[in-house]
Amino acid sequence: MKKNVVIFSRASSEAVMEDLRERYNLSVFLDPLGNDREAFMAALAEADGMLGANLKLGEEILKHAPRLKVISSISAGYDNYDLEYLQSRGIQLTNTPDAVTETTADTGFMLLMMTARRAVELAEHIKTGQWTASIGAAHFGVDVHGKRLGIIGLGRIGAALARRAHFGFEMSILYCGNSDKPQYEAEFGAKRLEMDELLGEADFICVCVPLSEQTRHLIGAREFALMRPDTLFINIARGPVVDEAALIEALRAGQLHGAGLDVFEQEPLPTDSPLLAMPNVVALPHIGSATVEARELMARTAANNLIAVLDGETPAYPILIF
Repeated sequence: MKKNVVIFSRASSEAVMEDLRERYNLSVFLDPLGNDREAFMAALAEADGMLGANLKLGEEILKHAPRLKVISSISAGYDNYDLEYLQSRGIQLTNTPDAVTETTADTGFMLLMMTARRAVELAEHIKTGQWTASIGAAHFGVDVHGKRLGIIGLGRIGAALARRAHFGFEMSILYCGNSDKPQYEAEFGAKRLEMDELLGEADFICVCVPLSEQTRHLIGAREFALMRPDTLFINIARGPVVDEAALIEALRAGQLHGAGLDVFEQEPLPTDSPLLAMPNVVALPHIGSATVEARELMARTAANNLIAVLDGETPAYPILIF
């Protein structure tokens, strides 16, 4: 007898969906807490597995899924899931970290370059017909090569970003985190500092930590005050890792030279956000993994995780397993 799987977001690959349909009875909901809510809740009653992303799942919803064995998240982050509740129920949780590593690092370095060279601001300058003479000092950017990149959280994505910076642009790599990274110190000369020291020394600072209760508002008014006025700040982690109000005040006060942001405390970013009116801010709509190739790999990896658990095997990327 086929097991029942609830899909709670759109998978990027029809091939993956066809594979799952052959194995399981699928119920697919693109708007599970909106128009599809009643049918979604009914399907949970028979669900053995769930697969999807961008939905907060805890007791309120999962109490309707008494048979549930696994949630396979199409994401690297897992802050949408109530780990304590999943643990208490024995529900396994998996994710797709390696599938997003390189493409998110691409996004981070793109933001770094765009912010340093004022790419968005100057693209608008030419589109609006303001390029009537040679660019002068008022529109100069800053160099990237040879500078110091401070990475807060030298995990998979942070290390991929560091390789691009060190080997491609001869940047010095500074990092802070919970542990030494001797493999990265050997590979690209990374130097571990305490966070306060890193904030004062780095020319570019990029946040790459996962969101948790320990990292929520990790970077706030105190941390921005420790940065130099010529610092460029990049966030490719999660929006709530940064106190957005403090970031806005730091930019207004000239405590930072500029910021490149792919994530925000509220997404989509409100149209009246002060960040959108700041010419020294590059804002992107959370596109860290938004490529055809990455989303295909994420969907396939999540499907393989789901299949492994429902077949009684160990998944490749477990967060909680029992």
